[in-house]
Amino acid sequence: MLEVLRAGALTTVQDLGRPGYAHLGVPRSGALDPAALRLANRLVGNPEAAAGLEITLTGCVLRFTRAVTVALTGAPVDVLIERRPGDTGRPLSLPAGAVLRVGPARVGLRTWLAVTGGIAVEPVLGSRATDTLSGLGPPPLRDGDHLPLGPAAGRPAPVDVTATPPVPARLRLELRLGPRHDWFTPAALDLLLSTAYAVSPLSNRVGARLAGAALPRAVAGELPSEGLVLGAVQVPPDGQPLIFLADHPTTGGYPVLGVVADVTPLAQARPGTTVRFHGPQR
Repeated sequence: MLEVLRAGALTTVQDLGRPGYAHLGVPRSGALDPAALRLANRLVGNPEAAAGLEITLTGCVLRFTRAVTVALTGAPVDVLIERRPGDTGRPLSLPAGAVLRVGPARVGLRTWLAVTGGIAVEPVLGSRATDTLSGLGPPPLRDGDHLPLGPAAGRPAPVDVTATPPVPARLRLELRLGPRHDWFTPAALDLLLSTAYAVSPLSNRVGARLAGAALPRAVAGELPSEGLVLGAVQVPPDGQPLIFLADHPTTGGYPVLGVVADVTPLAQARPGTTVRFHGPQR
């Protein structure tokens, strides 16, 4: 059993999500950086798809009622096991009753924690992931929560340290135009591909809101709701682009100018992070 002593700003249960249910209009959800969660699970001997915790910015404090191995990946943080310092990117052994303190992210935004056996909350539609928009899966963690752990599936990886990709200060995102890029003027497309935007403080797991040059429309009015995919760049009436992330809705009524090929870098994008777009040819 895992006891949450302090949940922090936003700590959620995440696995690799529910992509197989997209045809039913079910949101994907899942870890914003799947590779980081996979690595953490490999380090503790879990299957890569096991559920862990996604810890946002401020850290958390946890107690384990049985002996476990944990691993943390993603944004670098200070780690304390009781009063003994630990490292990210490697397996850490905790005795029964030990308290794990995960500090605030030094850079970036999110850290993933895997624990022996995985977080064994009941799956919903094939996933244990929390979806903050739809409410599917367990709610975000609160102080005093207790989470079940599954049985150990394998041995921890025999490594001392793993390489952690640095958190970039600026992001360059590949954009593929469509399906509604013709709703925008040629000047709008030039602006989008030639100017810098900043990640807004209003961003979350649903989407990364950007602030910068407003994108002028060529077609007035709105359109009937249509399907949305991970990475869709929707433009509301204020002209500021919004990139949809793991907890995005399944439909939307604002025009989608294009789709970002890989949204993973946005998992670590703090407010103010510079974002630039480029086409697939660059």
